Amino acid sequence: MTGPLLRVVRGNPDDEELAALTAVVVGVVAGSGSAPASEAAVVRSEWGNPAHRVRRGLTPGPGAWRASGLPR
Repeated sequence: MTGPLLRVVRGNPDDEELAALTAVVVGVVAGSGSAPASEAAVVRSEWGNPAHRVRRGLTPGPGAWRASGLPR
């Protein structure tokens, strides 16, 4: 890579502003692909889904006891 990594197209930033901008860009680039594959593909159980904490109305009938504990 022979060209500059950043180019200011408008304004006249001083050295501190350029350093802050460079730090932010480097942080974003470093954080975007640094997660291991094992952490990126976390599969969560439906039993921990917060939507299942909200209880629907009881529906009496055949098979109701079986359907009451299953995640939807």
